[in-house]
Amino acid sequence: MPFYEHVFIARQDLSQAQVDALAETVTNVIGEYKGQVHKTETWGLKQLAYKIAKNRKGHYVMLSAEVSGEAIAEIERQAAINEDIIRWLTIKVDELEKGPSVMMRKQERRGGRGRDRDGEE
Repeated sequence: MPFYEHVFIARQDLSQAQVDALAETVTNVIGEYKGQVHKTETWGLKQLAYKIAKNRKGHYVMLSAEVSGEAIAEIERQAAINEDIIRWLTIKVDELEKGPSVMMRKQERRGGRGRDRDGEE
Protein backbone atom coordinates (compact mmCIF):
# COMPACT_ATOMS: atom_id res chain seq x y z
CA MET A 1 0.00 0.00 0.00
CA PRO A 2 1.21 3.54 -0.65
CA PHE A 3 2.15 6.04 2.05
CA TYR A 4 0.22 9.28 2.61
CA GLU A 5 0.47 12.27 4.91
CA HIS A 6 -2.84 13.97 5.65
CA VAL A 7 -3.02 17.36 7.38
CA PHE A 8 -6.24 19.07 8.36
CA ILE A 9 -7.09 22.37 10.04
CA ALA A 10 -10.05 22.42 12.43
CA ARG A 11 -12.00 25.51 13.50
CA GLN A 12 -10.49 27.64 16.25
CA ASP A 13 -13.52 27.38 18.57
CA LEU A 14 -13.26 23.59 19.00
CA SER A 15 -11.91 22.05 22.17
CA GLN A 16 -8.88 19.76 22.08
CA ALA A 17 -11.18 16.79 22.77
CA GLN A 18 -13.24 17.63 19.68
CA VAL A 19 -10.07 17.92 17.57
CA ASP A 20 -8.89 14.55 18.90
CA ALA A 21 -12.29 13.07 17.96
CA LEU A 22 -11.84 14.36 14.38
CA ALA A 23 -8.42 12.70 14.22
CA GLU A 24 -9.93 9.50 15.59
CA THR A 25 -12.55 9.57 12.82
CA VAL A 26 -9.79 9.69 10.20
CA THR A 27 -7.98 6.85 11.97
CA ASN A 28 -11.17 4.76 11.96
CA VAL A 29 -11.64 5.25 8.21
CA ILE A 30 -8.06 4.13 7.62
CA GLY A 31 -8.72 1.05 9.77
CA GLU A 32 -11.91 0.22 7.83
CA TYR A 33 -9.86 0.14 4.62
CA LYS A 34 -7.23 -2.17 6.20
CA GLY A 35 -4.66 0.61 6.39
CA GLN A 36 -2.30 1.51 9.21
CA VAL A 37 -1.69 4.87 10.87
CA HIS A 38 2.01 5.21 11.69
CA LYS A 39 1.94 8.61 13.37
CA THR A 40 -0.60 11.23 14.49
CA GLU A 41 0.56 14.66 15.64
CA THR A 42 -1.40 17.60 16.99
CA TRP A 43 0.48 20.79 16.22
CA GLY A 44 -1.82 23.01 18.28
CA LEU A 45 -3.79 26.18 17.65
CA LYS A 46 -1.86 28.30 15.16
CA GLN A 47 -2.37 31.62 13.42
CA LEU A 48 -3.59 31.29 9.81
CA ALA A 49 -1.95 33.26 7.00
CA TYR A 50 -5.38 34.66 6.10
CA LYS A 51 -8.91 34.40 7.48
CA ILE A 52 -10.74 31.22 6.44
CA ALA A 53 -14.50 31.01 7.05
CA LYS A 54 -14.26 33.68 9.80
CA ASN A 55 -11.38 31.83 11.51
CA ARG A 56 -8.09 33.61 12.20
CA LYS A 57 -6.57 30.53 13.89
CA GLY A 58 -6.93 26.78 13.48
CA HIS A 59 -6.03 23.49 15.14
CA TYR A 60 -3.52 21.61 12.96
CA VAL A 61 -3.39 17.79 12.94
CA MET A 62 -1.15 15.54 10.81
CA LEU A 63 -1.54 11.80 10.21
CA SER A 64 1.02 9.57 8.47
CA ALA A 65 -0.50 6.36 7.13
CA GLU A 66 -0.04 3.40 4.86
CA VAL A 67 -3.41 3.06 3.14
CA SER A 68 -5.18 2.64 -0.18
CA GLY A 69 -6.29 5.49 -2.41
CA GLU A 70 -9.94 4.55 -1.79
CA ALA A 71 -9.50 5.34 1.91
CA ILE A 72 -7.96 8.72 1.08
CA ALA A 73 -10.92 9.48 -1.20
CA GLU A 74 -13.31 8.67 1.67
CA ILE A 75 -11.32 10.76 4.16
CA GLU A 76 -11.39 13.74 1.80
CA ARG A 77 -15.12 13.24 1.11
CA GLN A 78 -15.84 13.32 4.85
CA ALA A 79 -13.60 16.37 5.33
CA ALA A 80 -15.50 18.21 2.59
CA ILE A 81 -18.84 17.76 4.35
CA ASN A 82 -17.57 18.28 7.91
CA GLU A 83 -18.17 21.87 9.06
CA ASP A 84 -15.47 21.58 11.74
CA ILE A 85 -12.66 21.06 9.19
CA ILE A 86 -11.83 24.28 7.34
CA ARG A 87 -8.93 23.00 5.17
CA TRP A 88 -7.14 19.74 4.46
CA LEU A 89 -4.29 18.47 2.34
CA THR A 90 -3.22 14.92 1.50
CA ILE A 91 0.05 14.08 -0.22
CA LYS A 92 1.45 10.76 -1.36
CA VAL A 93 5.03 10.21 -0.19
CA ASP A 94 7.67 7.64 -1.09
CA GLU A 95 8.34 6.85 2.56
CA LEU A 96 7.19 8.09 5.94
CA GLU A 97 9.45 10.26 8.06
CA LYS A 98 10.80 8.54 11.15
CA GLY A 99 10.47 10.36 14.46
CA PRO A 100 8.78 13.72 14.98
CA SER A 101 7.91 15.95 12.03
CA VAL A 102 9.62 19.25 11.32
CA MET A 103 6.77 21.09 13.08
CA MET A 104 7.27 19.08 16.27
CA ARG A 105 11.05 19.53 16.22
CA LYS A 106 10.54 23.29 15.76
CA GLN A 107 8.25 23.37 18.82
CA GLU A 108 10.73 21.38 20.90
CA ARG A 109 13.47 23.91 20.19
CA ARG A 110 11.19 26.71 21.37
CA GLY A 111 9.65 24.73 24.24
CA GLY A 112 6.26 24.53 22.49
CA ARG A 113 3.25 22.58 23.60
CA GLY A 114 2.50 20.48 20.50
CA ARG A 115 2.08 16.81 21.20
CA ASP A 116 2.20 13.46 19.52
CA ARG A 117 -0.93 11.34 20.15
CA ASP A 118 1.26 8.26 20.39
CA GLY A 119 2.78 9.67 23.59
CA GLU A 120 6.04 10.76 22.02
CA GLU A 121 7.42 14.26 22.15
